[in-house]
Amino acid sequence: MRKLYSRFQYLSRMVTGLHEFLQTTPHPDPEGLIRLQLANREANFLGLMRQVVFSNPANPYRAMFGLAGCEYGDLERAVNRDGLEPTLSALHREGIYLAHDEFKLKKPIVRANREIPAGPDSFRNPLARGGTQGRSGGSRSSGTLFRTSVQARLQREAQYTLAVREFELSRRSLVVVKPILPAADWIYNTIQYLRLGCSVDAWFSPVARSFDSTHYRLATYALVAMARLKGLRAPFPSDLPFDDFSPAARWIADRRRKGISSAVFSYASPATRVAAAAAEQGLDIRDTLFLVGGETLTDAKRRVIESTGARVFPRYVIAEVGLIGCACRQMSSGDCVHVARDSVAVISYTRKAPFSGQPLESLLFTSLLPCAPFALVNAEMDDGGVLDQAKCQCTYTAMGLTQVIRDINSYGKLTGHGVTLAGTDVVRVLEEVLPARLGGTATDYQLVERDGGAQAHLSLRVSRRVPLKSREEARRCFLHELRALYGGEIASRLWCDANALEVIHEDPIPTARGKILPLHLLGSGVSGGSKRES
Repeated sequence: MRKLYSRFQYLSRMVTGLHEFLQTTPHPDPEGLIRLQLANREANFLGLMRQVVFSNPANPYRAMFGLAGCEYGDLERAVNRDGLEPTLSALHREGIYLAHDEFKLKKPIVRANREIPAGPDSFRNPLARGGTQGRSGGSRSSGTLFRTSVQARLQREAQYTLAVREFELSRRSLVVVKPILPAADWIYNTIQYLRLGCSVDAWFSPVARSFDSTHYRLATYALVAMARLKGLRAPFPSDLPFDDFSPAARWIADRRRKGISSAVFSYASPATRVAAAAAEQGLDIRDTLFLVGGETLTDAKRRVIESTGARVFPRYVIAEVGLIGCACRQMSSGDCVHVARDSVAVISYTRKAPFSGQPLESLLFTSLLPCAPFALVNAEMDDGGVLDQAKCQCTYTAMGLTQVIRDINSYGKLTGHGVTLAGTDVVRVLEEVLPARLGGTATDYQLVERDGGAQAHLSLRVSRRVPLKSREEARRCFLHELRALYGGEIASRLWCDANALEVIHEDPIPTARGKILPLHLLGSGVSGGSKRES
């Protein structure tokens, strides 16, 4: 009953938030808005700190600033003297930051041998009101409550204006390949592009019909109907068959035969499956643009998509922060984006990855705008990448968005098929729950996320010491436990319908030093089930 009530609340918030957004009009000068925010980055950051952090003694960041001996006047002088990013780097060195597990309340915040109290609402931005209410990740807990305000939606819409211009999307037929609710990014993406003058003509959902998804399906149709009543021709979803993305490929090829080029919005793995289906069936999808996010765009996925004559470009979004960046047409290799410096500041520092011990550049994110769902300073989201300066001449560079992140990767969480699961949550299932249910010990289970070329692939390795009745039993047990995690319900559906999870009754793979890591993540795990990736 509690779960049903929680779902009802979620769906009610979706309807209310969407209705509120549909009642607003797009910003009259989106590019002027971005230029204004770029010109006032430091002032916007200081205003957010003054109103949300320094005015609230209970804010954990207020305690961090206090322990570092930094008052608001000190912060203001440092920003005005040194600039925003150099000041954020100095603050990080003084202990003013937030580790991912601290933000998710999975471990206490300790600075200078003092534990700083924090709760579910500690980092929520009280200035962001209205809009869609949701929760950030928790495992079996309720997670952290936050709102994506209408102003934040309008901000994202203004940022997408640059993508419309850079890729000439108003001249293309837009196609969505994303799941229905409880995944929710599809509806706002669709409406925002429709409001910007684009044509969204098809939506393919890679989640098959099932009895327990009926309420989500009905709610999805209701949201689309709401948009259509406002004159926005949002498409209703078409279900893709089990492990089959060819209907989307045929639709794109059919449009091309009629002289219409398409742009596909999807996660990296489903996008690659669409391109692979086109190649297998000899379908012509040349000149198609794939705009992908949600997971790392690896070289292997890029090769599959580009082998069809299509092109692929990543975008980088974090629900708790907002849009981090978008690629331009000249970013034709790697996973690289222009940073949305109008709304977020990004710095990095060198650390070791939690599941592999390999050194990497971890990204830290800072909120700048009063509409941000969370007021964050140097928040770590377990994502890595290399910060650089743009060398291209494109819409984003001309706008002043000259900072780029390249070689983006997620080192502490699963992101296959665009659904994020915290690595620490999955490790608890592997080390505690499965041994209790199926037998064995904490070192007998290992989950490997690797790049299978056409899509992210996951292998659950179960030691031969565990007397499994069948591999299917282990698969069902793992997926059952997965559904209890935040984001696990949609992840289990996507992995099943894309046939992306297998169980291997073989011993976990040790590292070069003999360690058994419960989780091998893409880019730091194993390739082909036998060797560590560099």
